Amino acid sequence: MAKVELKQPIVQEISDLLNGAATAVLVDYRGLTVEQDTALRKELRANNVVYKVYKNTLLNFAVKGTEFESLSQHLEGPTALAVCKDDATAAARVLAKFGKDAEALEIKAGIVEGTYYDAAGIAKIASIPSRDELLSKLLGSIQSPITNFARVIKQIAEKQEEVA
Repeated sequence: MAKVELKQPIVQEISDLLNGAATAVLVDYRGLTVEQDTALRKELRANNVVYKVYKNTLLNFAVKGTEFESLSQHLEGPTALAVCKDDATAAARVLAKFGKDAEALEIKAGIVEGTYYDAAGIAKIASIPSRDELLSKLLGSIQSPITNFARVIKQIAEKQEEVA
C-alpha cells in the first residue's frame, strides 16, 4: 500500500472534524507533562472540544482550500488542533485558562467563525464568556426590573394595609 493511501483516511478525518466547526485553534504543546496533558484533554472534553495531535503535513493537506487555510502558516513544530463545533469561544477559553497555569502550552493561532486570529486575538476571544453565561446575564438583566417593580408594589400594599 502506498504512503498516500495510508495517509488519505487521516486527512479525511481532519477534514470531517473541521467541517462545520465554529472554532479551530492550533497550540504548541511542547513541554507539557503527561499529567498536564491529561488534565487539559479532560477539561477540553468536558467543554465539547475535540483535541488531537496530527502531523503538520496532514493538517496542511486537510485545510487547503477551506476557511481554515490561513492556519497553515503556523504549522511548524509540534502542533495540536482543538476544534469545537457548537461554542465559538470554548476552545480558546479552555486553552487560555489552562495556559496560565501551564506556561509550556502556547496558542499559535485560530479560526473563529470563519475569521483568522493570531495568538493575541485568540487570547481576546478567550475572555468572552460562553453563550450560556451571556444568555443567563441577559435573562438576569431583563428579570431584574420586573423583580424590583414587584417588590415595590408589595411594599406599597403592605403600607396601605398598615394604614387601614
